[in-house]
Amino acid sequence: MRRKLVVGNWKMHGTLAQSTALLQEVVAATTELSEDVEIGICPSYIHLGLAKELLQNKPLLLGAQDLNSEPEGAQTGEVSASMLADFGVSYVIVGHSERREIFQESDQLVVLKIAAAQAAGLTPILCIGESLEQRQQGLTEEIVIAQLNAVIDQVGIQAFDRAVIAYEPVWAIGTGQTASPTQAQEVHWILRDHLAARDAAVAGAIRIIYGGSVKADNAKDLFLQVDIDGGLVGGASLKAEEFISICKSAD
Repeated sequence: MRRKLVVGNWKMHGTLAQSTALLQEVVAATTELSEDVEIGICPSYIHLGLAKELLQNKPLLLGAQDLNSEPEGAQTGEVSASMLADFGVSYVIVGHSERREIFQESDQLVVLKIAAAQAAGLTPILCIGESLEQRQQGLTEEIVIAQLNAVIDQVGIQAFDRAVIAYEPVWAIGTGQTASPTQAQEVHWILRDHLAARDAAVAGAIRIIYGGSVKADNAKDLFLQVDIDGGLVGGASLKAEEFISICKSAD
């Protein structure tokens, strides 16, 4: 049985005081969850130190929102995989739609970041998903499979032995719209089936989580789907009560 995973992506939000209060409340309320649920927090780089301190000796895991594909060098403002690993980070989000769209990150760069993360012992959370226009054109399967194949073709199917996939329909991120449990399950099954054609063991073990306006009132129905193994939570992860409710829905 795959262990559920709920990851909070804070994006570019939070003052020192707000982040402290949020972490303290989440830690206090979620430490009693069963071992069937794993929780990760991905704050901004500037709050990683705070999160590391407050999560120390707690079951919650520290994550980062991005990384540079290079091991070191003249990359002003960037952070490498080895730096994150040295700091105690476990997960790192790779290929989020906002990185792909706003910063024009290509599939090729995403693959390099995955390889860098895994080489440093981090677990990448690979984000894939289609735009509203692509869904309306019936291209959802084509788009998400192409994003998977970019990794398989360059790194191999075994890359997914040490990774998490997050299906995040771009049209549902920060819009208030959410894929229905049926819509989300359909795509999750497509992804798992595509992996199974290459390696059944990898496909059966990998966690595929859903990201796209996950909230307290829809989390349980999403998490009950057979191929949905948790959530990548954006805005709702900034509200302690709501994020705690989402985590409990996975238990």
